Amino acid sequence: MIGNANLYAHYQKHFPTDLDTHLLLDANGRSVTYAEADGVSARLANSLLQLGAIRGDRVTVQVEKSVENVFLYLACLRAGLVYHPLNIAYKASELDYFLTDAEPTIVVCDSAVLPLIKSVVPAGGVKALPTLNADGTGTLMQHAAVASAEADVVQCKGVDMAALLYSSGTTGQPKGIMLSHDNLRSNAETLVASWGFSASDRLLHMLPLYHVHGLFVGLGCVLMSGASMAWHSRFSDKAAIAAMPDCTVMMGVPTYYTRLLANPEFGPECCSNMRLFVSGSAPLLSETFVEFQTRTGHTILERYGMTETGMNTSNPLHGERRAGTVGPPLPGVNARVVDDAGQCVAEGETGNLQVHGPNVFTGYWRMPEKTTEDFTDDGFFNTGDKATIDADGYVSIVGRTKDMIISGGLNIYPKEIELVIDDMAGIAESAVIGIANADFGEAVLAVIVPDGNAPTTSEVTAHCRSMLANFKVPKRVEVIDELPRNAMGKVQKNVLRERFGSAL
Repeated sequence: MIGNANLYAHYQKHFPTDLDTHLLLDANGRSVTYAEADGVSARLANSLLQLGAIRGDRVTVQVEKSVENVFLYLACLRAGLVYHPLNIAYKASELDYFLTDAEPTIVVCDSAVLPLIKSVVPAGGVKALPTLNADGTGTLMQHAAVASAEADVVQCKGVDMAALLYSSGTTGQPKGIMLSHDNLRSNAETLVASWGFSASDRLLHMLPLYHVHGLFVGLGCVLMSGASMAWHSRFSDKAAIAAMPDCTVMMGVPTYYTRLLANPEFGPECCSNMRLFVSGSAPLLSETFVEFQTRTGHTILERYGMTETGMNTSNPLHGERRAGTVGPPLPGVNARVVDDAGQCVAEGETGNLQVHGPNVFTGYWRMPEKTTEDFTDDGFFNTGDKATIDADGYVSIVGRTKDMIISGGLNIYPKEIELVIDDMAGIAESAVIGIANADFGEAVLAVIVPDGNAPTTSEVTAHCRSMLANFKVPKRVEVIDELPRNAMGKVQKNVLRERFGSAL
């Protein structure tokens, strides 16, 4: 067999010669070397196998961001297991679906939520429920402490699944997105080259680890270049300002940048050592782009990606970064804009964005019909985004075909929330829309039609909070007599946005 396509094997090739080199420094002064990451991930890989996992099994992980979480991700890679991260905000009804569908062999969770996980784990199948807490304690690390530090990197093919992430569909049924070792490797290599990453870089890492941005883009660029990280459990504008003098790159969602700009202490002085600010996961307002440039002298590099594809396009490291665009396609990625009949539109015209490349996922987990539906006959993936491509190849995302809300960089699918609301007594029907929000980009607004003894708006919000992750809970609830519909009976959400679309 020629080489090993295992992503961890590719990471190892880029580790510093001196493994005592810092990989990360956390906010509490803890220093972790490449040697420690390699050794602990080996122990964890052996532990997972001892707990009953075999190559190809899913390991579901719902834990707070921690250094040990990184080790666990690396352990899954090197053992040939499939890493399946879940947002820590998910509630019982959401977890029940993910655990039933993914059929993990091992579920790792925080000790505090272990009773909840036990209540929704399907009978049979799951062989172990080890715990991992934010401070690095828990039964998983106890098990790893006595495991062997010798672990081979399992031989994998490039098409083998490395990670399984879920992205809810407009029908409300989440789809498992299968990402291969080659998908993740090719995208990381491309980003390292395109964004100029080297061993001398230090990334300010404040992103969550259950999301593509922090997990595959942030960690991938660091591990594929031998760089280091300033490690923070979550974003704080004050902490970011304090950390920047020792960092060279920051990755964030637009909310991070608006909050930095809202802090009067943020300015060119703290950015003097920074070479690059990257924004993604949600649209960056042109006003934010311009204000950031004026305040700091730095031009934010905006890029565009999806869970299904990793990064597709990027404004250039060297060259014009245009406000309101996400740049040209990355090397190796082809992008085109087509009409509803699948024909390419003229330059600058709006249409449906399709992409093709080694970064594009292999398909939906156990949904072959949906996979076929979302790919063209010539292998392009239908992103569900409306876009234009100008004469210079710069892509601009102008809307979404799929009725998705992006709030604080997190994807929210209205249908999922509507199903929860419609299940309440006294609700005839509902419609959920996203409206402008200065901090999060978009916020969730629910419009309800009562049926008899309707619940109050606060009761609707409370019900959603009990059933859904907090970021999906409507920030506002409006009551109307009937939903506006077109001649075909489809709810006209554009009319609702016009009526209730004042910023939250």
